Amino acid sequence: MRLWFSSASEVPIYRQLVTQVVLAILSGDISPGDRLPSTRELARRFSIHPNTISAGYRELEREGWTEYRHGSGVYVKNNNAKPPSTPAQILDQHIAGFFRAVRDLNMPSADVRHRVAQWLASPPPDHFLIVDPDPEVREILLTEIQPLARMPVSATSLEDCANPETLLAAIPLCRPSQANAVRAVLPAGVELITLQIRSARAWLDSWLSSLKGGLIGVASRWPDFVEIARTVLEAAGVENERLVLRNATRPRWVRGLDQTAAIICDARTAAGGKLPHGPRIFVFPFLADGARAELSRFC
Repeated sequence: MRLWFSSASEVPIYRQLVTQVVLAILSGDISPGDRLPSTRELARRFSIHPNTISAGYRELEREGWTEYRHGSGVYVKNNNAKPPSTPAQILDQHIAGFFRAVRDLNMPSADVRHRVAQWLASPPPDHFLIVDPDPEVREILLTEIQPLARMPVSATSLEDCANPETLLAAIPLCRPSQANAVRAVLPAGVELITLQIRSARAWLDSWLSSLKGGLIGVASRWPDFVEIARTVLEAAGVENERLVLRNATRPRWVRGLDQTAAIICDARTAAGGKLPHGPRIFVFPFLADGARAELSRFC
């Protein structure tokens, strides 16, 4: 940082120092955390009395530009605004961001007010709504989500989303593979939560090695569940002849499952109470831990 001092000026030397340091901070010539020259160094370099330099440094500290660190010197203070910490401050930050984005859109202010008024007039969300084209998947997700959510949970098809009453006060949920289809039927601006689905391979790795040699049953009312489980198990090295695959919508579907060492099923099938008691039951949770935690906190 370069400094100039004039003894012929009507501005006192200490004030000349203060002004130049402040301008250097504002222009970025010096940054928060930078150390200013010592009082002795400036006094010697410019033949100024040390008390004059000290007076300038005290003024900078009083005005909030610098801070004195004992035994170290005078440093430029970090005056950057603290990040919002309270809910009200965070809300204000989001509102400010919203209005910055609106300015970039160049929308008429009347249109902005109309859209905001529509949002404010909408009833607050009071339940989750699972949107999925497959009724069996809807039932599985309902079984998993209902114990986690602090709000009621219901489910509907894509077609029913065309009815505005279906979405009234709802927070729609969907699985990732259906996100594009669900967004296509939702009105513009409706929030959609895409559920994070658990990794089947990572889940299997935790227990598959303990079932070497025994029969493994797979049961579900959702045919894709049975087929996906079969594919993953065979890819993991389980021989096809060790698998007992059952579609739980068919008559006498439990036949043969009592001869297995373990049964893999979804939450809905496990809750049905028809599985045999002998084998170990492994319920595959569709929802990943992150999705379960998010829904359990959501109010």
